Amino acid sequence: MSLVPVIAIDGPTASGKGALAERVAEALGWHYLDSGALYRLVALYANWQDCAESDDAGLAALGRGLPARFDGGRVFLQDIDVTGEIRAPGVGDKASRIAVKPALRDALLSRQRNFRLPPGLVADGRDMATVVFPDAALKVFLTAELRVRAGRRHKQLIEKGFSASLDELCREIALRDERDANREVAPLVPAPDATIIDSSEMTLDEVVAMVVEFAVDRRLVDSA
Repeated sequence: MSLVPVIAIDGPTASGKGALAERVAEALGWHYLDSGALYRLVALYANWQDCAESDDAGLAALGRGLPARFDGGRVFLQDIDVTGEIRAPGVGDKASRIAVKPALRDALLSRQRNFRLPPGLVADGRDMATVVFPDAALKVFLTAELRVRAGRRHKQLIEKGFSASLDELCREIALRDERDANREVAPLVPAPDATIIDSSEMTLDEVVAMVVEFAVDRRLVDSA
């Protein structure tokens, strides 16, 4: 499967990497992997199964047997549509805490790599370029200023019907940045050969066009 090209997009919370990856995959006609959704699904499933955050083996077992599927932009867990539920702030925060556990990361590694199918894959997360797909043909590290990212997350939550404080989101995102960057396993860092994009003053369309152009320049696709 190493012949199947991968575009790996990593970045901190609310950097816009998910929207970017999804749009690039659509533009290229490639598959898309939202790796964060897998950890959110495990976090939600752990709630359903009363599995404690301290139960490393239990969380890993949930990850290996996760009864989840992705269908047309919707996410299902035990055939229940949880697309909105996994985006709740509490689920996301729990996903960040359990994502530091080596056994769970190992359990989900092969599942993530199974998304690598022809004609190509665009994968977003925090260790796509450094751990999951270190041979990715194009590696992007997407970031933005903290206040900008908090504003984007605030807008998303309000649109989905969740209440949110911009100042509180700034604090929560800063804490999550610190936790992600300093975890012992697969810390959030740019791959040495990654292209770093600061999208603070860019629109999503502009960033999508930039990454698609990178893909064309590297001859991953003929044109897009």
